[in-house]
Amino acid sequence: MAKNGLPNILFFGIDSLRRDHMSGYGYHRLTSPHMDKIAEEGVLFEDAFSPHIPTTPGYANMLTGLDVFGTDRVSLREPGPIMDEIPTLPEILREAGYVSESIGLDDRLCKGFDDYHGFAGGWGGWESRPLRKAEQLHAVAQPIVERFAQGDKPWMLFMRHMDPHSPYLPPAPFDRMFYQKDECAPGNDSMQPVWDFKPFAEYFKSWMPPGITDKDWVIAQYDGEIAYMDACIKQLLTRVAELGLAEDTLVIITSDHGETLYDHGCWFDHHSMYDPTLVVPMIWHWPGRLPEGKRVRGMCTLYDIVPSLLDLLGLDELSAKHSFSGKNLWELMRGERVANYNEIFITECTWMRKHGVRTQEWKYIEALEPDFHGFPPRELYNLIKDPEECDNAVDKEPEIAQAMHDRMMAYIEKREKETGRPHPIKRWELGTELSIGGVAQAQKLQAKKEE
Repeated sequence: MAKNGLPNILFFGIDSLRRDHMSGYGYHRLTSPHMDKIAEEGVLFEDAFSPHIPTTPGYANMLTGLDVFGTDRVSLREPGPIMDEIPTLPEILREAGYVSESIGLDDRLCKGFDDYHGFAGGWGGWESRPLRKAEQLHAVAQPIVERFAQGDKPWMLFMRHMDPHSPYLPPAPFDRMFYQKDECAPGNDSMQPVWDFKPFAEYFKSWMPPGITDKDWVIAQYDGEIAYMDACIKQLLTRVAELGLAEDTLVIITSDHGETLYDHGCWFDHHSMYDPTLVVPMIWHWPGRLPEGKRVRGMCTLYDIVPSLLDLLGLDELSAKHSFSGKNLWELMRGERVANYNEIFITECTWMRKHGVRTQEWKYIEALEPDFHGFPPRELYNLIKDPEECDNAVDKEPEIAQAMHDRMMAYIEKREKETGRPHPIKRWELGTELSIGGVAQAQKLQAKKEE
């Protein structure tokens, strides 16, 4: 039963889930049938973006309703103190009587949950395959849900699934669900460029099959991870239904960012500001309170989630106490505007330090220092004519490039004035001598950024 008239909240904040590899978003492989079903019974946003890459700012945006200027979080590296002063979603909901816990999300990524839980199985190399990430997470989640069900308060459980995050090593049958060939067959050189990219080569060799030649095997493993996670999500939702909670539980599904696979030479990672990294799924489901089968067009962002959630819950007084960068998704859903944004300011501070602007038609990217890919310092793409972002039009369309640059600078100036702080990306210098190392080193880097 709903408690205090408020629903329970299952929040799936999945790491590295690429929107266009979900079958519900039109992907040719049936990767996400259970999440698709949730969308068919709820609301799916077709044009949702994570504007600030990578993980750290992504979750900050998702759980504060603020852009990168508001959170002061732009990098994987040690964040500034501003985030410690900002009310987060679990803290705001606590004022309404909620209890909240998170799994896989450290308190440095988002403070304010009543309890934090880790789970085993997120990392491992070729010799330790398969990785049962979702099963391990749900082994932690199910007892929490059962405990919540016995309580007298509304609750939120936030789950950071790591399945689409490399290493991609799903268990059977998902490891061969989308690939039946020999990944080590001679005569295929599609993996050679991957091995030639020295910053990542050691990492890939630590979890990919020895002698692999076919990049399609890697992509199939990523898709298998989504399908495996999707099946596990269905299992958890079945338990929620068995406990009699389904009708009174709001489900939110989204991701901190997408993933590049064999795109733009950003091999099997989530750096760059090309659309495979920026696009994310966004699905909301609440029986009887949200429309069924609603697909909503128009640009929206991760920082729209918090203000929209508070509005949906009817917590207007709480919402009025806080200022958000985000806009209301339900006004977009009702057709009161065609998009929440005509343009979004975008940043990346992972392995490269860049910022830019994306509209429905154009994307402008500007580097703040040279990157280890040797990409151009300025890039401009016509997303209508060139949706794959292959033809850099910065020299062909100098006036558009300048106009986009000016719009970017106007946004920066506006937000610096509003927050009284400089653009947070200016704190960092990355350089080009960067590398991941093997799986063990990558795990240490992940732990370090969440300390």
